[in-house]
Amino acid sequence: MRFKRSLRILAAGVLTAFVLVISGGAGKGAEVVMAAGGSMNVAAAISGDQVNVTASAASVPASDDGMLYLFAEPIYSDTITTSALASAPAGGNATFTTPLNANSADSRLFSKFIVAAVQGGQYVPLNTGAYIVNPEAIANHTVGRTNAGKKGLLIDPAKLSGGEMVDLGVKQAIYNIPISNILGPTTNGSYPTINYSFNGKTYQFNGLVVAEYDNIFKTMSDRGIAITAALLNNNDGRFPQMIHPLARDGSPCPYYAFNTAEPEGVEYIAATASFLAERYSNQGHGKVDNWVIGNEVTARVEWNYINIQDLNAYVNEYAEAFRLFYNGIKSKNANANVYICIDQQWDRNRKEIGKYDSKDLIDSFNLNIAAGGNIDWGLACHPMPLPLTWAPYWSTGAYYKNLVKHNVGSAYVTMENIEVLTDYMCRPELLSPNGQVRSIIASEVGYTSSQGEDMQAAAFVHGYLQAENNQHIDAFILSRETDVPGEIAQGLAFGLTNVDGSPKLIYDFYKNIDTGNAGAYTEQAKALMGISDWSQVITAR
Repeated sequence: MRFKRSLRILAAGVLTAFVLVISGGAGKGAEVVMAAGGSMNVAAAISGDQVNVTASAASVPASDDGMLYLFAEPIYSDTITTSALASAPAGGNATFTTPLNANSADSRLFSKFIVAAVQGGQYVPLNTGAYIVNPEAIANHTVGRTNAGKKGLLIDPAKLSGGEMVDLGVKQAIYNIPISNILGPTTNGSYPTINYSFNGKTYQFNGLVVAEYDNIFKTMSDRGIAITAALLNNNDGRFPQMIHPLARDGSPCPYYAFNTAEPEGVEYIAATASFLAERYSNQGHGKVDNWVIGNEVTARVEWNYINIQDLNAYVNEYAEAFRLFYNGIKSKNANANVYICIDQQWDRNRKEIGKYDSKDLIDSFNLNIAAGGNIDWGLACHPMPLPLTWAPYWSTGAYYKNLVKHNVGSAYVTMENIEVLTDYMCRPELLSPNGQVRSIIASEVGYTSSQGEDMQAAAFVHGYLQAENNQHIDAFILSRETDVPGEIAQGLAFGLTNVDGSPKLIYDFYKNIDTGNAGAYTEQAKALMGISDWSQVITAR
């Protein structure tokens, strides 16, 4: 088994690469040399059924034969392994065109495009890899997004058929999809296996499990709720090809890094992304507007395990998986958003192995994506209170207050200082390809009732008003609808209702916070927080 090398080592924003020499394999008998850095800026975009690749450089690249060559490599390749697709005269600018071959065995939707020159009898890559930046150009579905409001909830599927979601006025909802759960044939004859043809192969999806998601997503869609689905790489032992080779060392973890290092893993990721996005593009099974790739990937050991410690090398593996999901999803539903996921630990300068600050991960991810072709990625954050087990965060002591500051050097970002994150995302280098602030969702925020139901309700009101008064936050999703015994034991009674379904005080606060009755509840919350005006604790943006 050949493990790929990480091509991108990001240091101060400069791309470098290891030197590698391999004989043959590229055509014309030339050897291949992986250049120690890219001398050309290369961009790839779909135009009709073709891929247009443009390359530019400050000076004309050296070339033995006066030509430049285009290659389409698989994402896991760290050198040229294929034959040239096209050629162009060597110059400061060059343009190549090659068929996209969408949904075929030779599809280039997920390819890494390399421009190379023959130098000293060897093919020398002149860039480190460019990916298609507009997969939405071939999407069959362009259904509009659901934009009913910001108020969201992690729903309890046991209550799906009841009227609680309607009574609460839920506008946004999140639900997890552990990928391995939906893979493979169905053993229940009432729900036949779903055979999905993709890129010349047939993939099987569990009809019974998929039917459960169909019911959940269609029910919520029919009620006008915008849906966010989190795609998680669990390991039930049946699909080891989904697990990255460097995550197969037996370390226990709920979720693992996706396998972008081997052909079968890459193919399964692309097929799964395409299947899910196509099925949930308002085709009678519900509509998912937002897809989150992984959970709190800043916590490598806890939530996205892979045996890589260097931040930039780790981010490269995650970014490659993100690219696969992004292109698969956007090529089916042009208006879907795709998000990375971070926790609330912002700039702690952590020394623990396997934990990265959210600020550092965002910077590294952004540089990585920009280097391969900027795309419209979004940010899903978890601005939980500090500590998690204490709802009235306005009454914490000096130690915790010192960790939550209103400046970019804050150790943590919670809803108390959420403007730190949104201000940071307004920086020019972090804007989307169209120059806008990227979509940001608070996809998990929880307040415990352990200090009293009144404290939980007041904390929720403050968090919601922070989101409502920040134009850059598209969703504020509360965790959760119903208490979970295991979380209660940890002091995390996050539910709007108790385990037995009886409502807590927060239930009515949540229900009314975005209605004409909100004033009565916000006044109660102010009194509980000991403030006279919301301007004392709300930072509008």
